Amino acid sequence: MARRRRGQRTPLTSVAIHATLLVATFIAVFPIAWIALASFKPREEIGSLSPIASPTLENYSRLLGETDFLRWFGNSVIVAVLTMAIGVFMSATAGYAISRFNFPGKRPLMWTFLITQMFPVAILIVPIYAIMSTLGLINTAASLVIAYCTVAVPFCTWMLKGYFDTIPRELDEAATVDGLGPFGTFWHVILPLARPGLAVTMFYTFLTAWGEVAYASAFLNTNDKFTLAYGLQTFVPQAPALPLWELMTPAAVLITIPAGFVFFFAQRHLVAGLTSGATKG
Repeated sequence: MARRRRGQRTPLTSVAIHATLLVATFIAVFPIAWIALASFKPREEIGSLSPIASPTLENYSRLLGETDFLRWFGNSVIVAVLTMAIGVFMSATAGYAISRFNFPGKRPLMWTFLITQMFPVAILIVPIYAIMSTLGLINTAASLVIAYCTVAVPFCTWMLKGYFDTIPRELDEAATVDGLGPFGTFWHVILPLARPGLAVTMFYTFLTAWGEVAYASAFLNTNDKFTLAYGLQTFVPQAPALPLWELMTPAAVLITIPAGFVFFFAQRHLVAGLTSGATKG
């Protein structure tokens, strides 16, 4: 009987592993596939698992023509893009400063960033709402951008700080010799090398703002200011009425498009950024 080499799997083990992977893939893909296919079904057929008998775009035309979906979509894009731009800028500058410089209060600042991640959104909504009300920002996109940055910036700062730690300090010294100041070194030398880490933080901050609903439901109170995540709640009427699946399914498909674009452009750097930021810091 031939001896099995070390690390070689038996046929039974291979079958079990592949079967597990197939089951996991089915569990992950089935809901997405069901929603995508259901969006092309007539209203009376959406609840069934049968194949599409007569595909139709009526659900999409109703969603885009009879609801405020496009307005909500535009509001979400504005909030998500602003959150991503401001959040990445603040995280990158703070992460670089913490990584490279020693200053009074550095350690308490790092602990503050970490501790803020321990509080659930339900606790933070009330004090942040009070601040936004005092500033007169209720029912504005600015209130959401500020709130989302309070969630994203501390986490992204820690991640980028860990990534900046992997970049040799000798590069900073060489840039100083060439006449660059701290900001010039950061902008021209460090940021180009930190693109994988920046891609991760861009993706994270965008998704934080794109799918969030708790702050949106607390800060927004008029239909024209709703974001997608909050606006889609209007498609779920009070019981005993059934959800408007003929509107929710095409909306779910269209919502994934912007996130898919961001992931497509960031995917080359995502793995490198996650692993590098997690190994040091």
